[in-house]
Amino acid sequence: MIYFITGPMASLDPSEPKAGSLGTPLAGASMHSTTRPSTWKLLLAFAIVYLVWGSTFFAIRVGVREVPPFLLASIRFLVAGSALYAWMRAKGTVTPTRREWASASLVAVLIFVGDYGLVFWAECRVPSGLTAVMLATIPMFMALSEIFFLRTQRLTVRLGSALLIGIGGVAVLVSRSLSLALNLTEEPVNRAGAIALVVAACSWSVAAVLMRKLPLPASKPMSSAAQMLTGGVWLFLLSATLGEFRGFQFQAVSRAAWLALAYLIVAGSIVAYTAYVWLLHYESPTKVGTYAYVNPVVAVVVGHFLGGEAVGPRTLLGSLLVLISVIVITTTPARKPAVSWPQEEVQPAERNAA
Repeated sequence: MIYFITGPMASLDPSEPKAGSLGTPLAGASMHSTTRPSTWKLLLAFAIVYLVWGSTFFAIRVGVREVPPFLLASIRFLVAGSALYAWMRAKGTVTPTRREWASASLVAVLIFVGDYGLVFWAECRVPSGLTAVMLATIPMFMALSEIFFLRTQRLTVRLGSALLIGIGGVAVLVSRSLSLALNLTEEPVNRAGAIALVVAACSWSVAAVLMRKLPLPASKPMSSAAQMLTGGVWLFLLSATLGEFRGFQFQAVSRAAWLALAYLIVAGSIVAYTAYVWLLHYESPTKVGTYAYVNPVVAVVVGHFLGGEAVGPRTLLGSLLVLISVIVITTTPARKPAVSWPQEEVQPAERNAA
């Protein structure tokens, strides 16, 4: 899945990803083409973004059954980042400066270690569909950042109600006592996994704020490549530090796990990312950002039918509350500042595909 920063708020891809924010366009990605492509091409691009990014959660689940989570994540982003970097250099894009590499490395710690790394780790304990639903809370944390830190939003009744609904949805998914009160028979989400996913969502939100201030490459694909490469290195170092190599044998990994990794790299980090950026040239960020609502639904469906993940009253109620919260938050207009400041461009960063 991949999440991209599309304005004052992050949307839920990385190359599996978080929805367009409060209706603000992605800097430098407005609809500028004079020739609109045929309808079938637009529908195909939307289908790729919806279905591929929604299904990457299940691919992660398949991969972490056999490959240690941080090692799997590092391989994914090192390969995808290298491919994207090589492609951009072949097109003549200048390599990032030393300062830009340093900024990309800092952002990568929050996005690829604090967010993606924890997502891969959590999927060893949490079903893929519920992982997607938990990560759909990212706009909630972005809204809190806008209200209390960036001061680009007011805590209105609309936003406050949406935040409470989203918190209620998370509580339904993870609280055992609430399950008993509501007579929900499903087991709650693994507590350690749930905490990891909440921390992951917070980490992404902090990165989104920092990205407004840090010098990153002007080219969005090159910026993403730099972040993926440095993120892959951080994940590899973390994997080695945690001893994930001890006793692990690459030759023992099944074909299914390798195919899942290939799907994450090619479909999630390259194909869907390309479709997403292409769509932003012809459709509004708000419309393209609807993948934040669709991806969790796709993830739950794919996890159920391909992975046998249970979908009962708890999952349905918790998911519904979270999605209502996300839709309300991401469709709330941003407050216009009293003083007009120069707008800084925010670079996109891959977020899950998962």
